[in-house]
Amino acid sequence: MSAKDIYHAAVKSALIKDNWTISSNPYLIQCEDIDLAADIADARPIAAEREGQKIVVEIECFVGRALMLDFHQAVGRYKLYQMLLEKTAPEYELYLAIDDIIYENFSGATALIFWRDRIKLSSLLSTSMKGRSCNG
Repeated sequence: MSAKDIYHAAVKSALIKDNWTISSNPYLIQCEDIDLAADIADARPIAAEREGQKIVVEIECFVGRALMLDFHQAVGRYKLYQMLLEKTAPEYELYLAIDDIIYENFSGATALIFWRDRIKLSSLLSTSMKGRSCNG
């Protein structure tokens, strides 16, 4: 099993343990001529619901050879998903799930980017998807 599959399974398991109902796996984001399921084959966001709250969790595992390239791709993908969800499914809240070690090591410029762009982070192996919003 690839690292991406392991992380995906860990997030799905954490959501289920925290009483979320998986409503789409993967969650397909489609808007006009954009079909992310076809355009980004590696991306498999999960949609879940609990007590009326709806979330989409984008899972990033940072397993590439260049950490900063992975970081840039994660931020770009998150912002694209966020923009498309606001247009097509505004009832969903978007989270970015990342590895515990990566989460703990965000500092300096990378932390500032997450804070400035109000990216909602959730530790990948956490049992709660309440997330750690970086907007203060």
